[in-house]
Amino acid sequence: MDKKLKEICNLPEHKILFVGIGNVLKSDDGVGVYISRKIRKTSNIITLTAEVSIENYIGKINSLKPDILIIIDCVDMKSDPGSYKLLKIDKVFDLTFNTHNISLKKLSGFFHMPTFVLGIQPQNLSFGEIISFPVLETARKIIKLINNKEVNHGITISLSDLRRSVKS
Repeated sequence: MDKKLKEICNLPEHKILFVGIGNVLKSDDGVGVYISRKIRKTSNIITLTAEVSIENYIGKINSLKPDILIIIDCVDMKSDPGSYKLLKIDKVFDLTFNTHNISLKKLSGFFHMPTFVLGIQPQNLSFGEIISFPVLETARKIIKLINNKEVNHGITISLSDLRRSVKS
């Protein structure tokens, strides 16, 4: 499990917005949408499903005023299918697939909160609505981590601590 994702999910005093993007008609590219639809909303976890048109949701995202924004997307990290990583948005400019109407590089300038991409390595991007087994297994693990977040007993992680840990 990604340690940074776990840390973020254990910040009960921060509002976290997960946005699922991707093309559900291109197999694994739809994994971000799949995950965003399965996340259970709580007092500090909210979701939005943008599919391929995240630029249409910029105003909505900013109006929700999350403390942390996590965009869930299919990312080519040149790793094993189903592997995933939480990355600062400025680290993924050349890794995401061009199935969106706007590049993440341009998109990052529109948000005023810490923004991350939860990138998942695809196996299959051909036309179809079936997510490959390794990517689907990873999606289920991520959903479980977010929906069943562990409570940090006596540990407080501040937003500034989180920013420092992500920089490293």
